Amino acid sequence: MKSEETKSLIAFSVSHTTRKPRPGEDNGKDYHFISREDMQKGIATGLFLEHAEFSGNIYGTSKTSVGDCQMSGKICVLDIDSQGVRSLKNTDLDPYYVFIHPPNMLVLEARLRGRRTESEESLNRRLETAKAEVEFGETPGNFHNTIVNENLEQAVESLKEVILGLAGVK
Repeated sequence: MKSEETKSLIAFSVSHTTRKPRPGEDNGKDYHFISREDMQKGIATGLFLEHAEFSGNIYGTSKTSVGDCQMSGKICVLDIDSQGVRSLKNTDLDPYYVFIHPPNMLVLEARLRGRRTESEESLNRRLETAKAEVEFGETPGNFHNTIVNENLEQAVESLKEVILGLAGVK
């Protein structure tokens, strides 16, 4: 199955975040960029299925965004961290969890540095957080499937296999 056919099976839930957009990111497409105050109000009033603080910013998945995915009839994909996974496990949703991680911390550091979007301080915070994320991701029972992103093409193929399996496509 080609990538375009796989894409027709999934819909991405667009997360909310309090961080500023990076160059090339579009509000409503990459993230819903909102103020910390508005995010906190939404959390307090129950608008989010899950939320987490990461590198000084709040990220969250709104009930509306997931509902929009579900109404499309497609597999709803969430891009969340371990805090989000823990939160979702306490809801009535029954998601299929896939953990995608770098081959090791040195590769992750090189990838983050290559982006040139992080200060040294934020890079170090992200790396410390990533260590805990990988530990959580590799803990049996936390995820249904684990994919090591050593080779992008192979990782994409592995994820496509998961999607096809969930969609019941052979």
